[in-house]
Order: sequence, then C-alpha cells, then structure tokens
Amino acid sequence: MSELMKDKYYNYDSIHELALRIKTVYPSFQDGDFVNGVMDETWAALGLKARMRQITINLGRYLPTDYEQALDILDQVVEGYPTGFHDNALIYFPDFVEVYGQDECHWQLSIAALERYTRYSTAEFAVRPFIIKHEERMMAQMSIWARHDNEHVRRLASEGCRPALPWGQALPRLKKDPSLVLGILEELKADPSLYVRKSVANNLNDISKTHPDLVARIAMDWYGQNKCTDWIVKHGCRTLLKRGNREVLGIFELADDSGVEVCDFTLQAAAVSIGQDMSFSFKIRVKKATKLRVEYAIHYARANGRQSRKVFQISETSFTANQEKTYIKTHSFADLSSRKHYPGIHSLTLIVNGTERGKLDFEVLEAACHP
Repeated sequence: MSELMKDKYYNYDSIHELALRIKTVYPSFQDGDFVNGVMDETWAALGLKARMRQITINLGRYLPTDYEQALDILDQVVEGYPTGFHDNALIYFPDFVEVYGQDECHWQLSIAALERYTRYSTAEFAVRPFIIKHEERMMAQMSIWARHDNEHVRRLASEGCRPALPWGQALPRLKKDPSLVLGILEELKADPSLYVRKSVANNLNDISKTHPDLVARIAMDWYGQNKCTDWIVKHGCRTLLKRGNREVLGIFELADDSGVEVCDFTLQAAAVSIGQDMSFSFKIRVKKATKLRVEYAIHYARANGRQSRKVFQISETSFTANQEKTYIKTHSFADLSSRKHYPGIHSLTLIVNGTERGKLDFEVLEAACHP
C-alpha cells in the first residue's frame, strides 16, 4: 500500500470527522481524547496499516466496552458514508471486528458486521483470522456470501480467502490445499460484476503460483463457457503465461512458434544509468498465419550479486501469413516503491509464445550526478 495513501486517507481531517460522526450518535464520546490518542507522537512514522490499527485501538478505548453496543454505534456511523467510499479510508470498521470480535460468543455478531462493513470498506483483511481459527465454518460462510445479491459481499467471499493476498495475513493451510477455495471460485466464475471477477482471477492467479497443474486443469475446464469466465481464466493464468506454461498457452492458441523468425534484436546502448530509459528493437517474421504473445524479460542484478527475472508483455496479436513487424520498446530503470535498481550486469531476453528467442547483456550504472 502506497505511503502516500496513509496521508491521503488517514489524516487529521478524516480522524476529526470520524470523531464528530461518532459523537453525533454517541454523545458521551470523548472526541478530543480520541483524536489525540490516535494522532500521538508515533503517528507521523506509522505506515498505512499501522495507522488503521491505531484508529481501531482507540475506537476500542473510547467506545463502550460492550461489544454489541459498540457495534451498534459503528453501524449508525458507517451508514453516514457512501457505499464503497474507499477500501482503505474506512477499513478500521472491519478491523474493529477483527480486533474485538473474535471470541466465540461474538461469532454471529461479528460475521454479520463483516458482511455489513465490507460494503463500505473491504473486510478482506479482517476476515482472515476467522478463517485461520475456524476454517471449515468460515469457508461455509464464504460460500453463502458468494451467493449474496451485493457485489461487495460476493467479492469478500473470494478476496478474503486468497491464499496470498498482498498485505494480508497468510492462509498457510489454504495455500497448501486450496480445495475449499475452489468451491468459492466455482460459485463466482460467471459473476456479472467485474469487481468480483477481478477478485476471482486474482485468487486463481495466487493458486497458480503453488499449484500450476491444478490451475491449468481448471482453465481447460472453464474456458469457452462464456465471456465472463473466459476473462477470469485469461487474467487468472497471467503468471502461468509469463512462465511459459505450455498447457495454458495452448488454451489460448499461443503454443505454436514454428515458422517464426526473430531478427535484428539490438539494444540502443550497452549501458544505462539508474533513472534513465533503455530502448531496444527487434523484428518478427512469420511464414504462416499465427497468434503470437510477445514478451521480454529483464534479469535484474540484485544487491547480493544474484539476478531476479521479471517478465513484461509487449503484445498479443494475430499475424497473417508472411507478415513482418518491427518492434521498438523502451524500458525505464527509474527506482520505484516496488523495485530498486542496482548497478551491475543485467540481461534482456525476448520471448515469443513462451519460448526464449534471444538474449543480450547490458550494464546498469549508478545514477548520474547532476551539479
């Protein structure tokens, strides 16, 4: 989660607004103490999720200690926000349930609250401890949610049980055996909501990283049923496509690279500085009509001297017989929050329909210094 988001959604104005909304329905709420407790001396250094949890802890401190009474207040408060207000802005509502509602005596209250709150701000993180503690019981509830008439609740059924949800608590048992997850995805594989379908595809993609053969079989079974499901299959198999999985490439008619010639593969320069762009070009000729997925991989030098490989898609298109096409591509070596670059020898590989078709080395230099 971006560091900029913590200031955009968790700041004095939003915390003060929350305090005033609570005081409107709970007049004895100590709004000033709540704001000061949230925005203490540690606030500036906290990341987005840590700020969310600090809000939650202070809600627990200043709301009634009776869990049911506290939920009743939060229910009235959250109803003042629009549905789908922002997944991160109001995520302390479901987080309150995660922190204070896991006791067995609160089960029904908490499950109902997660169902309500996910419509305003996703409960995908808050639901995960419930899955870990009560896997079969919670997954049965997720199956019920998968048939809900609200797209936010249906999405929770899928997103909440993703085995490798980014920034979410790990679900090691479901990662090892995703069979309970597959039942949820089966329920949602033709969902009319793109919001839900994206989650199903991402869940499938998570599973593909540890169970590639299983996902390849699912893709073969699902593909061709309808356009919604076909989109899920394609997006859910993106990691397998980048890994050159022959079964999955075959599903999308991308396994044949015979009669394909790759030539004139050149780099603009032998070296590039961190922060700059590097261009490369190549030409593809085909003898027969064919569909091609064209990608390239950068083998990045890491701080430990090893290399890590990342694949980037250029195009996926149909060629006519004897067609020739020239590609010119530019790749940025600017540092990102998700990727830091290091000096050293890197490599660039061309990939056509999952097969490597040329590799060139180049050097990445320290960022240029400007006076």
